[in-house]
Amino acid sequence: MTKIGVLGANGRMGRVLIDACYQHTEVSLGFASVREGSSLVGIDAGELAGIAKQYITVCSVNQQPTDIADVIIDFTLPEALKANLEWCVKNKKAIVIGTTGLSSEYLGLIDEAAKSIPVVFAANYSVGVNLLLSLARKTSAVMGQDADIEIVEAHHRYKKDAPSGTAVAIGEVIAEELGRDLSKCAVYGRQGDTGERDQQTIGFSTIRAGDIVGEHTAIFATIGERIELTHKASSRLTFANGALTAAIWLKNKPAGLYSMQQVLNLQ
Repeated sequence: MTKIGVLGANGRMGRVLIDACYQHTEVSLGFASVREGSSLVGIDAGELAGIAKQYITVCSVNQQPTDIADVIIDFTLPEALKANLEWCVKNKKAIVIGTTGLSSEYLGLIDEAAKSIPVVFAANYSVGVNLLLSLARKTSAVMGQDADIEIVEAHHRYKKDAPSGTAVAIGEVIAEELGRDLSKCAVYGRQGDTGERDQQTIGFSTIRAGDIVGEHTAIFATIGERIELTHKASSRLTFANGALTAAIWLKNKPAGLYSMQQVLNLQ
């Protein structure tokens, strides 16, 4: 049994992670924490998640126990990542990171932490999305050099970063397979007289609306035909269960930075 420490327990993903731990047969909830000073400190974790009482009291980040969780799961905000990584390194805890919208500075912090502890970092923990990444790479190898490539993503109105981390990850695997630099060939939206499309570019389109959980499509279009690879998530439990799969896999692994593709044996 793998014991899980959930950071940011009051967030949308935090609550779903508590629920997923309750439903899973191979993990259990070790602790659930929220930011210092939150009014939710002291309530039952199950009540916070809207499920059966767990008899685990929500604690603040400064009161996180060091001995009752094997793996930490962090789907919090970028600004909390530094302190969370420092805590994990200090206490020798493996961590699964699902925070998106990270700058190069934060990515560097993850790389540094991975020298001391095992880390899984992925833009998306859905099994289907990670299969899509693998299929996008294979499609790029076959027809990518001749195709116009577009990535379309849609999320709920509350998502703050755009394009999504998953959309960027799709773009990165395609660009890598084609020998292109995504930072130079990406086009984020179009307006006005943009001229004819540069076939070497990879386009991104973003939709933010309602309660869309997450949708991603990679389009490979040539003259006369196109392939569209699409993944649609209907529940955040998809991502939570994937994160738990990563946590189970990560337990007892040596220090290092791992991907969800490695967890699922897709690379």
